[in-house]
Amino acid sequence: MADTEKKRREGDIAAECPVGEHDCPFPDEVQKLRDEVRGLAREVRTDGLTGLFNYRHFSDLLEQEAERSRRSGLPLALIMVDLDHFKRLNDSWGHEAGNRTLVQVAGVLREGVRRIDAVCRYGGEEMAVVLPGARLSRAVQVAERLRERIEQLRVEGGEEPIRVTASLGVAALPTAEVIDAGSLVQVADTMLYQAKEQGRNRVCHPPLIAETPETQVTGDEKKALLE
Repeated sequence: MADTEKKRREGDIAAECPVGEHDCPFPDEVQKLRDEVRGLAREVRTDGLTGLFNYRHFSDLLEQEAERSRRSGLPLALIMVDLDHFKRLNDSWGHEAGNRTLVQVAGVLREGVRRIDAVCRYGGEEMAVVLPGARLSRAVQVAERLRERIEQLRVEGGEEPIRVTASLGVAALPTAEVIDAGSLVQVADTMLYQAKEQGRNRVCHPPLIAETPETQVTGDEKKALLE
């Protein structure tokens, strides 16, 4: 019953005539309006170039996930990704090549994470990955995998392909330094700039501490993640 009501609210159940007439024109009109509303909702939270979630959605989502983490005790990780020397790329190859690079990097990020993770365009050539339920050690592994895949990427640039690298900063909560969405972004951003200062094309993160072995997720933990 609850699933049916959720689908009805989200427009996943076909509209029906309120009086049961087979030739009633209203269901088609209602369905058309539903589709238009859902399309507008996607536009509001999606970046037009890359198809990633935009900054507005990122901000709202991170606040929501941070609160969920606080209530459930489950971890939450954030990866900040910034393309190296992107201004130089634009100056050398042109803005169209820069846009193609952003689109292809966005695809690499989407394909390299779980379905429950959210990849967002933070601004310019900077992107962010929100990883619900991920500890710092797991997020660092994901970040390193993403860095390697970006480094292997070749973007069409004319006579020769464009090569691109990225610097990544990782943070997770809860820790003594990271207690909410704001401090999570601040630490991840600090780690990102540290990666830039240390030579770029690398992943930086706070010190890893001993973690209890990950066990099978309980029913309550799954519910907390999906609420």
